Amino acid sequence: MNETLKLLSTRRSVPAAALAEPGPSENELETMLTIAARVPDHGKLAPWRFVVIEGDARSVLDGRLAALLKDLDPDVAEPRLAAQARQFSQSALVIAVVSRAGPHVKIPLWEQELSAGAVCMNLSLAANALGYGAQWVTGWAAYEPRALAILGLDPSEKVAGFVHIGTPTERWPDRPRPALADVVTRWGA
Repeated sequence: MNETLKLLSTRRSVPAAALAEPGPSENELETMLTIAARVPDHGKLAPWRFVVIEGDARSVLDGRLAALLKDLDPDVAEPRLAAQARQFSQSALVIAVVSRAGPHVKIPLWEQELSAGAVCMNLSLAANALGYGAQWVTGWAAYEPRALAILGLDPSEKVAGFVHIGTPTERWPDRPRPALADVVTRWGA
C-alpha cells in the first residue's frame, strides 16, 4: 500500500486534551495551511479563511469564552466552566476554519460550505502526515454570535471547525467504522 493510502486508511482523530506540545513549527504550520487550502473550490472563491490560535492567545481566548459562558448562563455548572477555561489551551495549537460563504450568481452556498469542510479535512490530514495528531470539533462557541465576535468574525461568517493540533500523548485506538454494506447503495435505471 502506498503512503497516501496508508495515511488515509489509518488517520483518526485524537482528543484535543491529548495533543500536547510540541506543536508544529512555523514552516510546518505554513505547509499545513497550504495543503488545507488545496481543496475543491468551484469558482475559485476561497470561501473560507483561517484564524490561528497559538501561544498565550489560547489561554486569553479561554478566559474570554469562559466569561461569556458565565454571562450567557449564570448558573452554568462549575465543571463545564472549568472545561471551557482550558478548551483552547489544552492542545498545542488550534486553527479555526472560518466559512465566509455567501450569495453568488453561479456558486451555491452549499458548495461553498462544503469547500470549508474540505479545508478542515485537508488540515487534519496534513497534520497527520507531518506526524501530529488532530481533532476537528465545533462546540457552542462555533454557533454563539458573541463568541464569534470575540474570535474576530464578521456576522456573515461561520466556524466550520476548530482543528486542534499537537503531539499525541498516547496511541489512541481506532473507533468502529461503518460497514460499507450499511452505507453504500447502487443506483440503476
